Amino acid sequence: MDDFHRDTWAEIDLDAIYDNVTNLRRFLPTGTNIMAVVKANAYGHGDAEVANTALEAGASYLAVAFLDEALALRKKGLAAPILVLGASRPEDVSLAAEHRIALTVFRLDWLEKAAALYQGSAPVYFHLKMDTGMGRLGVKDEQETKQMAALIERHPHFILEGVYTHFATADEINTDYFSYQYDRFLSMLEWLPSRPPLVHCANSAATLRFPDRAFNMVRFGISMYGLAPSPSIKPLLPYELKEAFSLHSRLVHVKKLQPGEKVSYGATYTAQAEEWIGTIPIGYADGWLRRLQHFHVLVDGKKAPIVGRVCMDQCMIRLPGPLPVGTKVTLIGRQGDEVISVDDVARHLDTINYEVPCLISYRVPRIFFRNKRIMEVRNAVGRVGMNA
Repeated sequence: MDDFHRDTWAEIDLDAIYDNVTNLRRFLPTGTNIMAVVKANAYGHGDAEVANTALEAGASYLAVAFLDEALALRKKGLAAPILVLGASRPEDVSLAAEHRIALTVFRLDWLEKAAALYQGSAPVYFHLKMDTGMGRLGVKDEQETKQMAALIERHPHFILEGVYTHFATADEINTDYFSYQYDRFLSMLEWLPSRPPLVHCANSAATLRFPDRAFNMVRFGISMYGLAPSPSIKPLLPYELKEAFSLHSRLVHVKKLQPGEKVSYGATYTAQAEEWIGTIPIGYADGWLRRLQHFHVLVDGKKAPIVGRVCMDQCMIRLPGPLPVGTKVTLIGRQGDEVISVDDVARHLDTINYEVPCLISYRVPRIFFRNKRIMEVRNAVGRVGMNA
């Protein structure tokens, strides 16, 4: 375990992640595989810890955004199959094969270059990405698709393990475009001489709303962390999700301000009466953004507004009264009957809940809880670029 020496930390409830995957396992049709999406350091939660928990709960595959993330998981001892969802370099095919990492393929010229460069003997696993309307990555042309499938079939070491697409609007109430993409995917699958072993199209929203359209694998991302894919479909979810991420700090300074005294850069906040102000050691360099001025935190079981501008490493709050230095402050999570959710923070920032835990930077240590006890502490400060 790592030590940390600043009174700011995130707590990751691995029991919640375990339960979210287990509940999905029960919900899905028998024989449907779960791909746990752990890209972006598991949406800011901790890649290896979340991956191991998801696999223990019944996931059989992992997904990341790019090859470096997959290699990092291999270095941390993860042996499960991993798919790189984003683009990779054709020059890195040998490296992916060496570590049994599947790559997304979506261009014939890329595949031809990879075939020319590959000199190894290990199998290279590919998932063919089809663009049914997301407009991001994916093949759209029937002839190109057939040529790619034929090239993979001819190559002695290339294996088409999967085919997939991605929905643009599965988290919206209106399902017209979702249905268009699904039907388009069905048509495009006919371009292949045969379906590969794995066919997947469902992200968290589609998985939870349309399990009958999931084929034989789903990609479980945002909802694995206990977050609804969008506020609009939250009431439609088939079971309650358990939020895994919370964020905490402690008061490091408490002072009484007199009327007219000001707080923080720009002197944008002025005390209107005698006020108790507390300083907490978290700021925008930690992902607690300047736009969170006028939001609130929880202290002593009560809401306390953030006053003045959020600084790089610190911010100030108006306390309900004189409180001792060292009092716990909750920025995301529960204190008594009060709760600040990831959705609450996202709403104030006018963004999506996906972004909030991803923003919380490496400077904030993660404390992992399993079976209600601390399992691990990860402090990445000083290890960024190495094995953080």
